[in-house]
Amino acid sequence: MPRSTPSRVAPGVDRLGDDVVNFYLVEEADGLVLVDAGLPAHLGQLREHLAAAGRSPADIRAVLLTHGHPDHTGLARTLQQAGADIWVHEQDAAILRDGPRSALRHAKPERSMQRYLLRRPAAIATPLHLARKGAFTAPAVPGVRVFDTDRRLDQVPGRPQTVALPGHTQGSTGYLLPERGLLFTGDALVTHDGLTGHTGPTLVCRGFTHDTPTALASLDRIDALPSGTVLLPGHGEPVTGDPHAATGQARAAGQR
Repeated sequence: MPRSTPSRVAPGVDRLGDDVVNFYLVEEADGLVLVDAGLPAHLGQLREHLAAAGRSPADIRAVLLTHGHPDHTGLARTLQQAGADIWVHEQDAAILRDGPRSALRHAKPERSMQRYLLRRPAAIATPLHLARKGAFTAPAVPGVRVFDTDRRLDQVPGRPQTVALPGHTQGSTGYLLPERGLLFTGDALVTHDGLTGHTGPTLVCRGFTHDTPTALASLDRIDALPSGTVLLPGHGEPVTGDPHAATGQARAAGQR
C-alpha cells in the first residue's frame, strides 16, 4: 500500500507524499513553507494535514522547488493561486512555464527508459504511478520566482540557503536550513530509485538524469556539510549521520 500518512522527520518538518514521491511541509515562526510540490493527486492529503492543524493551503507562503520534474511540481500552480510564491532555479524555470511534458525537452535524460523496463519489467510501476496521479497533466506555472546563484532567500520564512546541485537537471537545487541541520536534496541524492529498484544513498539513474558526471560532481557540495546534517531526499527515506558517508555510498553505487 502506498505511504499516505504524513510523518514527522524533524522538529517542525513533515514528510508528505507516498511510496514513490516525497515533499515536505516546514513550519517556521513566520509562516509555512513547502519543499517540492508532489503530484496533483496529493492535494487531498495536503489539505487534510493542514486542516488537522487549523490551517489551509492559503497559509503556505512559499514553495521551494528542487527542480522542474513533474513529480516535484504537481501542486505548484494550485498553491500559487492560493497565494504562495513559487521558487525555482532559473535553469529549470522553463519547465514550469511550458508545462510538465516539456521536461524531456528541457532536461533530456541520458538514457531511454525502455532500457530499464526491458531489464526490470517491474520498473513500469513508477511511470504508471506518476501518470495515474496526474504528473503529466498538471497545469503550467507562470510567474515563478527565480534565483541563479547560491544565496539566502530572505523573502521566504526561515531564510533557507539555496545550494546548487546540478546534474539531475540543469537547475537542480538543494535547500539548506543550517540552524536546523537539514538539507532537502531533491533528486541530487535519493535513497530509492524507482527504475532500478536500488535502495540506499544513490544518484537517480540515467533514465531520469540529464547529466550524470555533473550530478556526481555536485555530491562534493554535500560532502562539505557538517556531520549530523539530515538529508531529506525527493525519493526514499531520510539520511542521518555523516553526509560524507552518504555521498560515498552514492558514488560507490555507480552510474546506472
